[in-house]
Amino acid sequence: MPTSRASHALHRRRATALRRDPASPEVAQRTLKNGIRCVAVRAPGLRTGMLAVYVRVGSRYEAARVNGVSHFLEHAFFRGSARFPSTFELNVAVEDVGGSLNASTGRESSAYYTPVHPGHLERAVEVLSDMLSTPRFGQLELEREIILEEMLDEVDESGRDIDLDNIAKMQLFPKHGLALKIAGTPASVKRIGERELRAHLAEHYHGGNLVLCAAGDFEPEALFAAGAAHFGGYPAARRVATPRPPRPPRGPTSVFQSHSESQAEFRVSFPAPPESSPEFYPLILIGRVLDDGLSSRLQRAIVEQRALAYSVGAGVDRFRDVSIFELEAASTVAKAPRVVEEMGKLLGELCERRVSEEELERAKRRHAIALEFALDSTTELCGWYGSGALFGSREDFAARRARVAAVTPDDILRVARATFRPNNLHFTYVGPRTRRERAQLDRWVAKPTGLI
Repeated sequence: MPTSRASHALHRRRATALRRDPASPEVAQRTLKNGIRCVAVRAPGLRTGMLAVYVRVGSRYEAARVNGVSHFLEHAFFRGSARFPSTFELNVAVEDVGGSLNASTGRESSAYYTPVHPGHLERAVEVLSDMLSTPRFGQLELEREIILEEMLDEVDESGRDIDLDNIAKMQLFPKHGLALKIAGTPASVKRIGERELRAHLAEHYHGGNLVLCAAGDFEPEALFAAGAAHFGGYPAARRVATPRPPRPPRGPTSVFQSHSESQAEFRVSFPAPPESSPEFYPLILIGRVLDDGLSSRLQRAIVEQRALAYSVGAGVDRFRDVSIFELEAASTVAKAPRVVEEMGKLLGELCERRVSEEELERAKRRHAIALEFALDSTTELCGWYGSGALFGSREDFAARRARVAAVTPDDILRVARATFRPNNLHFTYVGPRTRRERAQLDRWVAKPTGLI
């Protein structure tokens, strides 16, 4: 049947609309009797599945005396369990179904995950369940040695902390778990034994603190049945208090850590509203306006046009009840003062005048495309919906896109003015310093160029 030119145009408009408004994936959830939430993300057509367990645990929930116990426990899990009594047997069980066990510990959550063939989902669920519920705690002294060696990346030859993120968090959250180092300190790690590990396991690995999530081409009922069979015996949910962070110190503040490397690393941090706040969505786009490819403001002004730094970046670090907008750079010591001056000018521009509709639309478009890209990744899908369920604060892809799309130039201006203030600024520096550069940086921190 012949098709008119008008119907061709209609077809093109519909196709464009579909590309611009991708459907969110099919997500189903079920809560087991003990409180563990199972989240199934259907991703038809993908050959790789991903299985993950998210746990609300990390340095935020630790006492300073045993700082690093969450991370130590992560290491201990890989030393075997009741059904898989050695590291070798544990890994073979997963690798035989296309998997590869991995884990990460953060400041307020940890994750245990493996790729898996969608047809062998239950086997991977069984392994992760046994690994996290019945660890054998073998070879702890060997793991302690490994952890202590890992820590050497964060300290200099004198044992002083030179990790920029660690120092910045200590500056923002003094005497709080968010300021504790994820891996702990040599002294605290040496205090941790099987008794401390078992106590931490009992306190945090139960129904109220776990989310089991899988993404891939499988039926949700397959995850729910496997979850009930293998995670249903975990202890029932109970309340775990979340220590509220202290109010960040009034800025501007600065911390300088001397280090003998030839380059300097430095960060400008601004505490901001959490992801649950409407003010968070303009922050996302401010991050993209400043740093989203070589055409964005930060890259263009500091790297491409002036060659002041070889590495710059901007973005938002998120916790459940606060976020931090961060700008970071690495440069020679001599150029560091000019870099922070340019950062201040760029932030000042966002506080002084509205971004153009064209630039804002470009940032929104890049954000939407990134969300679409995530639909092709079972890792991204698990991370989005699994960690979101853990804290109960993240909407689906379509809702996130709609909220970001609704942000206006006036919203950007308002949030920039509320965030980028001198009394909200915290500057962290690691590297060599001379008297001249230190004086210049001190002057900028005291009166940051461009900020209101």
